[in-house]
Amino acid sequence: MTSRAQILAAARQLIDRDGWEKLTIRRLADEIGIGATTVYRHVQDKEDLLVLLLNHYADQADRPRLPENPRDRVVAAATVMHDTLAGWPWAAEVLTVDGFVGRLDESALWMVEAVVAGAQDAGCTPDQAVHVFRSIWYFTVGEILVRTHSLRRGADTSWSPDAFGNLDPDRVPRLAAIGRRWPALAARDTYPEGLQALVTGLLPG
Repeated sequence: MTSRAQILAAARQLIDRDGWEKLTIRRLADEIGIGATTVYRHVQDKEDLLVLLLNHYADQADRPRLPENPRDRVVAAATVMHDTLAGWPWAAEVLTVDGFVGRLDESALWMVEAVVAGAQDAGCTPDQAVHVFRSIWYFTVGEILVRTHSLRRGADTSWSPDAFGNLDPDRVPRLAAIGRRWPALAARDTYPEGLQALVTGLLPG
């Protein structure tokens, strides 16, 4: 008998190989070698399957002891959120779709809770705390998606970074001075510094 765990494992393999957009219940059933009706005994539809996968994945993530200091707590929770999504970039793409964050269970929502609580403990109102989370969320997901797509582009031989070395110094002098150094500079992992600066700007005081 096919278990839900087997279905989730097969779905993850399909997503890792082909991308989450190409995941369908029929393709999943074919991958396992069962009928689609068997899959539907465990999940309602593709969206339900993705939510189950996200919750299962979040449940496997480490849940470290967070600092007492509110600002440090926000940074630490956001860092865990970033590192968790970076390990499975497709999850970041799925979570950009309206409604998915609201369907996550407590195994994933503790990170949201930690950011919101830390912001309120730092002096934000509840409304401001939600704004803090959303700003950090957009920054985090954006960084992961840009980095993931950049890695894919780097494997595309039709794209060349040499274009940065051919900029007109009369029109864009500062960028022309950076020139071919731009791709290497842009490839640096600056998320920790960016997160620190963002949180400092968002929290009171």
